[in-house]
Amino acid sequence: MLNRLEGSRRVEQQKRVSICGCGWLGLPLGKYLAEKGFTVKGSTTGKEKFEILREAGIQPFQISLDPVLSGDDPAAFLESDTLVINVPPKRRPDIVDYHQRQMASLKEAVVASPVRHVVFISSTSVYPSLNRDVTEEDACNPESESGEALLGVEKMLLEEPSFKTTVLRFCGLMGYDRNPVRFLGRMATLSNANQPVNLIHRDDCIGIISEVIRQEIWGKVLNACSPEHPLRREYYAKAAALSGNELPPLAEEQGNAMFKIIDSSKLERILGYRFRVPNPLDLPEDSES
Repeated sequence: MLNRLEGSRRVEQQKRVSICGCGWLGLPLGKYLAEKGFTVKGSTTGKEKFEILREAGIQPFQISLDPVLSGDDPAAFLESDTLVINVPPKRRPDIVDYHQRQMASLKEAVVASPVRHVVFISSTSVYPSLNRDVTEEDACNPESESGEALLGVEKMLLEEPSFKTTVLRFCGLMGYDRNPVRFLGRMATLSNANQPVNLIHRDDCIGIISEVIRQEIWGKVLNACSPEHPLRREYYAKAAALSGNELPPLAEEQGNAMFKIIDSSKLERILGYRFRVPNPLDLPEDSES
């Protein structure tokens, strides 16, 4: 009888998820999980978003990382089994040090909390351009400071023994208001036209995060990118054709630009996941596009 009660409590606890960062991705993720029966807590830096979170079925908390964790009752916010960390590095001169201090402060609070599973939203900026397919083992010598910051945080969280972390390295985000049509008008020329694109639709981001939680896939590092990689000129030509806009002239570039193709086959194999938008050229009709 006791074991059954303990098992029931464990199942109930696993239905509690906290999302640190309820923005463009975190808010619809929280809404999706709430609709699936999870108790969802979500953080925002301003109380003006509280009503939006409540309407999505998310219990709101004002939480800041400046870089030390502060806000209204961080301990209550972390009363969950699973924490999704969706806080990208801030663009600032000390981006590497600042982001790692932010995450170190958050990690310290997580260690003291009931959280035992973490999903860390990272980025494929941790990879250099190698002119080939890149897998999870290729993360070294990032070309950007944000990639360097994220790679350090990944290591910090993966090495923490008090909870298990799964790292999801998302590539460029698309869907809804992140539509290529909106960028066409800002382009004088189209640069790197012959480079393959690495993109993922927000619906797939949400699907992947929820499957990691549902299947309890912990202690993994996984690339998350649509499996097909059309060229930039093909991607924007399709957007131009759909919108009736003109494709900007191709930029004159000398030599071959370095590129990378993100390989997500490990994620597909471990999760048994099938991408809802496998080809960015499909450009699904989103309600906000």
